[in-house]
Amino acid sequence: MKKFLFLIFTIAIFSGCSLKYDDEVSASERVPEFVFKEAKMFRYENNKRTVELSAAEIEKYENSPQNFAKNVSFKAYNDKQELTTEGSCNYIYINLDEKLYELYGNITLYAKDQNTYFYADILRWNEKNEQLTSGRSDFVKIQKDDTIIYGSGFSASGVSKTFEFTGAVTGDIETK
Repeated sequence: MKKFLFLIFTIAIFSGCSLKYDDEVSASERVPEFVFKEAKMFRYENNKRTVELSAAEIEKYENSPQNFAKNVSFKAYNDKQELTTEGSCNYIYINLDEKLYELYGNITLYAKDQNTYFYADILRWNEKNEQLTSGRSDFVKIQKDDTIIYGSGFSASGVSKTFEFTGAVTGDIETK
């Protein structure tokens, strides 16, 4: 009887499994075409440096606008070659076609023209509409002068230079 149950159990397990041999998986989709170690990348527009990125490792995939980098620091410059933003994070996902940048882990951003620091674990920058956002429940810390604000559901506009939180907000203000 035990052998019969074992046989039925084995047949039931293996009859539910199947391999799809017709699904092709390209190694170039999963394996980087290039991996750069201790790399620096620069972006130029109209012969002017607009972005500088340093990373411990950068992965570039074949026929893909997607790049990934580890232990990243970056700087952004305006048309006058003045530093506007600088920051760092553990990982960054870059989609050059969509102009989307997702930052992960120990994020520090400094907006020089506003003298404001942003700290988070997950942020997304959409270059097309100049929006910086977090997830609905992700916390962001903002520090400007003697003011510190913590909140969730963060979004900021690079156009209007304003930000808001849709979730809970706490903070400290120190005056002299």
